[in-house]
Amino acid sequence: MHVGSADPFGKVKGLIANMIETLEAEAEADATHKAFCDKELAESNEKKTDKNAEIAKLSTKIDAMSARSAQLKGEVAALEKALAELAASQAEMNKMRQEEKAAFAVNKADMEQGLEGIKIALRVLTEYYGKADKAHAAADGAAHGIIGLIQVVESDFSQALAEFTSVEDTAAATYDKETKENEIEKTTKDQDVKYKNAEATNLDKSIAEASSDREGVQTELAAVQEYLDSLAAQCITTGGNMGTEGHNAETYEQRVARRTSEIAGLNQALTILEGEAVLLQSKRVGRRMSLRGQLHASA
Repeated sequence: MHVGSADPFGKVKGLIANMIETLEAEAEADATHKAFCDKELAESNEKKTDKNAEIAKLSTKIDAMSARSAQLKGEVAALEKALAELAASQAEMNKMRQEEKAAFAVNKADMEQGLEGIKIALRVLTEYYGKADKAHAAADGAAHGIIGLIQVVESDFSQALAEFTSVEDTAAATYDKETKENEIEKTTKDQDVKYKNAEATNLDKSIAEASSDREGVQTELAAVQEYLDSLAAQCITTGGNMGTEGHNAETYEQRVARRTSEIAGLNQALTILEGEAVLLQSKRVGRRMSLRGQLHASA
């Protein structure tokens, strides 16, 4: 008589146990992968945020320095225009002063020569009419009138020369004063141009350095974004099996719930099969005991 296998459900139970083992291995691998993805995504997103903040900070700094540099260059242009106008004004003043000085020299010489002629004539007439010779006694009255008139002309000439000289002295003093003020203004503006140009040059250098730094950070950000894209490709699973087409996207939590439910069902099935196997074994033992009793009785 053929008794059969001690556990007729052994093969099925083995298959179920293998399925449970496979699901548990998948769960462990998925959990490890999930931990990797969570860690890498969190760190990469943090780096992305930091790089974006750094780029924004550098951009703000560059914009501020660029605005200041443009302002300085505008101020330098205005100063250089003012210096050019000042130089033109001083050149015009120099020309006018030279012309006035030359005209004064000529006119003064003419006036001094005329005044000297009047003085000579006055001296000659005074000496002539002052002689003891009375041959000209009849003309004394007229002579005194002429001498008086010449004295008036001499006084007028002297006064005009004094006023003319005073005007020249005032013009020269005004020229000297304005020239000195222009020199001070020119020196001040030249220094302003020097300092503003130096500051603008330094700012432009800093702008170039900051722009280079920003390009470097942008390159780093691009690398981080590229890595994030690669993480998205490997960390997002679809369907019941990772990468399976034709299924709706399944989250990690959904996969955990599905595997937990599937493992629980398989364990339940395994428990049932084990119970059935025990029951069947008990029945077999009972039948064997009954058969042995019958054999002993017949003997």
